[in-house]
Amino acid sequence: MIEVSSNVKIDENEIQYEFIRASGPGGQNVNKVASSVQLRFNVRNSPSLEPDVKERLIKLAGSRVTEDGVLIIEAKRYRTQEQNRFDGTQRLITWIQKALEKPKERKATRPSVTAKAARVGDKKKHGEIKRIRRYEPEDWE
Repeated sequence: MIEVSSNVKIDENEIQYEFIRASGPGGQNVNKVASSVQLRFNVRNSPSLEPDVKERLIKLAGSRVTEDGVLIIEAKRYRTQEQNRFDGTQRLITWIQKALEKPKERKATRPSVTAKAARVGDKKKHGEIKRIRRYEPEDWE
């Protein structure tokens, strides 16, 4: 069991690891060792997460989630499979922890009377400046 928070635990059977060859520098080692990890976690069918958490996680992950609701995380930062596997798992935990935070509800507010008066005063001042700048041919004759 992977503990995400005190009340959310994910069964390790829900996560699938696929080991692939990493791209980038590394010499001959990169051509023969599959050290990169592709972690797959089915968000939509996970019994460990609440429906609202699933929704937020899919929204947060964006393009990392397939149409079927599978979150794919590629970990290829390190040279060993074990480190990359741990890195991928930690990144999954971080995503889920972010999704667990409920967004604050916005409270609708109205501008105060003073703020309204200040806004109208600024508009009047600006309009007066524009009126003074206006060209009127009668004034020039």
